[in-house]
Amino acid sequence: MSSIAERYGTIIVITLLVGAPLAALAAAFLIRARRRAGWSRSWAWRASISEVGMIVGTAPWLWMILTPTGGAGGLQLVPLRDLLDVLRGGDTLVQLVGNLLAFAAIGFFLPMRLRLARAPWVPLVVALVVAGLSVIVEALQFVLRLGRVSSIDDVLINAVGAALASLLSVRWWRARRDATTEKDCFPQVVESG
Repeated sequence: MSSIAERYGTIIVITLLVGAPLAALAAAFLIRARRRAGWSRSWAWRASISEVGMIVGTAPWLWMILTPTGGAGGLQLVPLRDLLDVLRGGDTLVQLVGNLLAFAAIGFFLPMRLRLARAPWVPLVVALVVAGLSVIVEALQFVLRLGRVSSIDDVLINAVGAALASLLSVRWWRARRDATTEKDCFPQVVESG
């Protein structure tokens, strides 16, 4: 099996050298536009960073996942079978950690962007959203015949990774001062008499 650098080095370099600077520019543009539109400073920052973070944090993983491998491919719908095969094989680190991280950015930033309350059910909601997205990606792998195994285990691990990432951002889900300032989320409409 080839190394991570050989397989994904180009994606990693492009993400760091091009994706990160473009993300910073996009976030700055969004923050500025939202501030001009009347959004509060804190909400303009939080919304913009969350949106850009979800996209930039997930796009490189999707690029890796949807890159053809030249393998036989296949479909594995029996839960835990593919995971057990991966744990027995030599590619465990790449497969397991990669699947945990694939949608972690969405898990981390989604609760902040949606201003979800600090509730124990939030990681479950995040896991369900990511499971749906992961099913779409796995279906694309299968339909496009990329030489990858489309597995229910990948969906489960992606969802668990996103739920765990959501727990890392729990302190920012809904800041105390934001809880009472819903009116600051969006510009105020002033009616002229």
